[in-house]
Amino acid sequence: MVSKRDWELLTRASSRRSVLKGAAGTAAGLAATGAVATGVVGNGLTSVSAQDDVRTQILQIPGVGKGSPTEDDMAKVGELCLGPTKANVAEGEFKGVKLSFMGLNNQGLHNYNFRAFLRSWEEYTGASIEWIDLAQADYNARLQQSIATGTVDFDVCEMGAPYEGDVLGKGLCSELPQWVADQIDMTDYVGYLQPPVGTWGGKTYRVSCDGDCHNFNYRTDYFADADLAAAWTAAGNTDAWGVPKTFQQVQKVSAFLKGHKIGGQDAYGWLDVCAPWGGFGWYFFASRATAYAKYPGEAAWLFDTDTMKPRVNSPAFVRAIQDVIDNLPFSPADQINADGNTTGFAQFLGGTGGMCAWWGDVGSNAKTSDASVIGDVVAFDILPGSDDVYNSSTGAWETLSSGINNAPNMAYIGWGVYVMKTVDADPVKQKAAWSVAAHLGGKDLSLWCAAYPSGFQPYRNSHFNIAEWVAAGYDEAYITNYLASQSNSYNHPNAAIEPRIPGIFQYYSRAEEILAQAYAGQMDAQAAGDAIAAAWEEITDSLGRDNQIALYQSALGMGGDATPTT
Repeated sequence: MVSKRDWELLTRASSRRSVLKGAAGTAAGLAATGAVATGVVGNGLTSVSAQDDVRTQILQIPGVGKGSPTEDDMAKVGELCLGPTKANVAEGEFKGVKLSFMGLNNQGLHNYNFRAFLRSWEEYTGASIEWIDLAQADYNARLQQSIATGTVDFDVCEMGAPYEGDVLGKGLCSELPQWVADQIDMTDYVGYLQPPVGTWGGKTYRVSCDGDCHNFNYRTDYFADADLAAAWTAAGNTDAWGVPKTFQQVQKVSAFLKGHKIGGQDAYGWLDVCAPWGGFGWYFFASRATAYAKYPGEAAWLFDTDTMKPRVNSPAFVRAIQDVIDNLPFSPADQINADGNTTGFAQFLGGTGGMCAWWGDVGSNAKTSDASVIGDVVAFDILPGSDDVYNSSTGAWETLSSGINNAPNMAYIGWGVYVMKTVDADPVKQKAAWSVAAHLGGKDLSLWCAAYPSGFQPYRNSHFNIAEWVAAGYDEAYITNYLASQSNSYNHPNAAIEPRIPGIFQYYSRAEEILAQAYAGQMDAQAAGDAIAAAWEEITDSLGRDNQIALYQSALGMGGDATPTT
């Protein structure tokens, strides 16, 4: 949900777009910065199927560079993608069935998209859907309330994989039928969304509609600006002005930019999320920390595997906390109150700031949203790394012989659609609920969602066919660079993947509350780390330490014999 303050910032976009339109185009900017990734995404341009192909048709709705999609645009896309449903469901088969769907309403996406996509599904099947819309900051509390009280008042739920320990572990979901798996082609998922994600006890419960990671978004006009380059050298810097590769460089660039201008606007460096955001704000801090804390070859980075002792007060995390504190004086006014919507949408897409970590929404919205003014001056990469990395086993910082330590943050793993077990008593309602999930997670519909504002990013291998994106109107250099930032993150050998354990958002929510206090100057970085660690120890004990250890080890692929309460 967009706050009044964020909306005011968004509505300034049209007046600022003309300023940035005069900047160098994306392809030129990428060439200047050396940012075009190679050898990762597909094999270049391949032939596009005939115009009557569904994928070709939907990618032209409304067309890249033709403004934000309307509700009618999305309804048309949903109708064009209804073929697989018609193959498995007879017309009117669900007449009189009423379903309730709980999901997100963030930025006018998610549930708003789903409503439109399902308009033709409701007309064809005869079922009707009631909607429970939640702001991002309210989502965790609402879901946890249902889990704690056992009062599941929804039939279908949009939910992230990190909640699977809480929800699947308590036996609250319906098992995915084989006809759904066949309809949506689950084998097309990228590797890290394959089982065990979406499964519990060897059974599958999830239809993926998203695959999440944080990537590095930056302004090409900043790093191609001759005046900034000259000022950088005049300030005594001996290294060349360019896109940071490490968070040490991010800090240096951000401090330098304070007081400078770009295109007549105040220049800023890295945009931090500092305000609590229902647990989701944790991911932005974690994207600063993983390069320091995720040691190559070791899956664990949040807790010790044998005790669940938190690592959040280690030198690696404390350094990341200090980085945010140190960067605040060089940030836009009131950055301390910025949540994820502010940094990604109101600020970065609206033309403020030179760098940020965000989910893949920035890349798709930059070219297809009316609120974006940076479509011609933005590029992407995996998250910055670090010159050194903390080894928790030895308790020392290490400089790797291989060079920079990168550890892309697989933040949230991705949204999926889950059907609740309460529908299993009614076979018709159960099939209707799973048909909803299958339509929303369909292979063709998912491509449109990856290419246009939806709240979702590429998560299928078939999403990385550059030819399809170019046919939709994307510039080849731009989309190659964007998709490479996603693929290189998903497939990175040192990717930081969070564990699907019960209570994970309890840990995150408590952490971001304490981090906000540190950013406000109420405690120093080490004290904040210690306070978070103490709070996490209490959460672990309340959930049952031995079981949490077993589940954590299992989530990391180390075995573990957990028996969650159901």
